[in-house]
Parts: sequence; structure tokens; C-alpha cells
Amino acid sequence: MTMTIYGATLSPFVRKTVVFATEKGLDFEVVPVGGGLAPPPEFLQSSPFRKIPGLKHGEFTISDSTAIVTYMDALQPEPNLIPTEAQARARTIWFEEFGDTLVAACGGKIVFNRLVSPRFLGKPGDLAAADEAQRTEFPKLMDYLETVIPASGYLVDDRFTLADIAVASPLATLAHADCFVDAGAHPKTAAYLEKILARPSFAGPLAQEKAFLKATEPA
Repeated sequence: MTMTIYGATLSPFVRKTVVFATEKGLDFEVVPVGGGLAPPPEFLQSSPFRKIPGLKHGEFTISDSTAIVTYMDALQPEPNLIPTEAQARARTIWFEEFGDTLVAACGGKIVFNRLVSPRFLGKPGDLAAADEAQRTEFPKLMDYLETVIPASGYLVDDRFTLADIAVASPLATLAHADCFVDAGAHPKTAAYLEKILARPSFAGPLAQEKAFLKATEPA
């Protein structure tokens, strides 16, 4: 039975669920929601507060990316993307929360002001606030990543897990808003991100996002 994921992968949370589902080999489709589109009634059933992503699978509906990937992982245990060993599982959830911190600390200021507000809401963003967040807040978060990325190039268990998806996804969205990891200041983090985003599960959505942004670029 095909799953329906509601949202747009420009959202780091929607992209997280799409990458997770792809890595799991699940059968799914993405129904666009956001960007001024009128949401279908089925989306409102899955997400009563209109937050993306939403999920519909048969009669089952749920929202929130963490809830969705938890459901997917239980439904399709292999490949195992949320470790079951206690410490590895805890670290994975920690890095998922770190990804949320990236969104909260930088995404709202940088992505909203540089991309969402001017491109999709037709309102000028606060570019000074975006610049300040990139100058002062973003580097501190990258400083932390630079100290914890293992030699294997994966955050947990020396293999690809939800931790990598959850951290790389908001960094990919920030890059759409011209906020990049500085390879000079954070070489391990830059190499790590390049490796994770090169995976087909990420590369496909990112190519579509870049094409969409180019096609909708203001004249």
C-alpha cells in the first residue's frame, strides 16, 4: 500500500521523511502542500494543525517528522536506521534534536528571511537578522559538529542512520538560502555533509529543489 507524504522537500522535515522512506525502500508518493497551495482535505486529516509533513497510509494518519519516521522504522525494520542498542539509540535521538536546533536557531532567521518571505510570501525579509544569525549562531553549531564527527564519517554506529538524515537535511535547506558550511573553518563538517548529501536518497530531492528554485527565481 502506497504511503502519501504531504509537504514539500524544501522543508527539512519533509525532506527528512522522504529520505528516510527512500532509504527504507518504502512505496510512497509526495503530495505538495505549502507555497500558497490549498491543502487537500486528506492533509488536514493527517495534520490538524497544518504542519508539514503529514502522512497517510491506508486509514492511518499522523504528522510530525519524528512520529512519521518512527512509524516507518517499526513498519519496515530493515535497513535499521534507528539503532536499537541503548547508547546508539540515545545518540541518534540527540542528533535528531540537534537538527531541530539548527532549524530553530538558524532556519527561522536565515531561510525565512532570505528565501521564504521574499519568494513565497511576497514580503521583504529581515536580511540583517539573517546575516547576524549566519555570522554569530551558525558557526557555533558547526563548531560543535566539527568536534563530534567520527573518522568513519557517520555520526552514530559508524554507519548511516537517522542521525545523519536529521543533521544533513536542515544544512541542505540552509544552503538554498546561501548559508554554507565553511570548509576552511570546518573541514570535517564540510566533507561529512558532502558525503551524506551525495547519497541518491538526498541527491534526487535536492536536484528537484534546485530546479524549482531556479524556475521560480524572481526576474
